[in-house]
Amino acid sequence: MTRGQKRSNKAPAAVRAPVEHGFAHLKNWRVLGKIRTDPKWATALVRALLVLTNREVSR
Repeated sequence: MTRGQKRSNKAPAAVRAPVEHGFAHLKNWRVLGKIRTDPKWATALVRALLVLTNREVSR
């Protein structure tokens, strides 16, 4: 890759990495495998778990 291409790939990678780490941490929450409910509630649960995970990781 050229220098410019490498630089242009860095910006999306910098944004994508924390999101991917968040999803990787969310997989540790076993409750997500048992969700059989309204998708709106599940979305709220995932958001709450992501906040808790981010607080734990940032310690």
